[in-house]
Amino acid sequence: MFDDRLLMLARLTLDEAQQKRLKIVTAESCTGGLIAGLLTEIPGSSATVERGFIVYSNKAKEEMLNVPGDLIADAGAVSEPVVRAMAEGALADSRANLAVAVTGVAGPAGGTPLKPVGLVHFAVARENRPIHHQVMRFGEVGRTEIRRQTIITALEMLRRMME
Repeated sequence: MFDDRLLMLARLTLDEAQQKRLKIVTAESCTGGLIAGLLTEIPGSSATVERGFIVYSNKAKEEMLNVPGDLIADAGAVSEPVVRAMAEGALADSRANLAVAVTGVAGPAGGTPLKPVGLVHFAVARENRPIHHQVMRFGEVGRTEIRRQTIITALEMLRRMME
């Protein structure tokens, strides 16, 4: 299902988290659960992956992660404030101590001049640390490739937050 590079990155991420006794939660919009799916493809991942939230709709972001509806209305679902709130909400509504959140425009439709296809916002939160935000503009490389690059970036950010 997942290629060797993704599986290797998932194993590294899980090994590092387990060594540091960290539990991971995901909050995913544009990837629709693929980050959690990749992590749980690895045998033994249940020791590290605490849960995952698939919050594809704005209402799901509000109901499952307590992202304020006004924030979504003001900033848009694909924005730094919303992805930060998603990461905070994932930590608050789980027993994990490390969260990754993603929201973006995977395409092929849905892009605008301000938020084009390929725009993805990321946030990684860890207990007692500042949230780290990153934005990527992958371009119109196709839905599958945008989601693949989003998974890679999310896992790399998780690994950096474990340092």
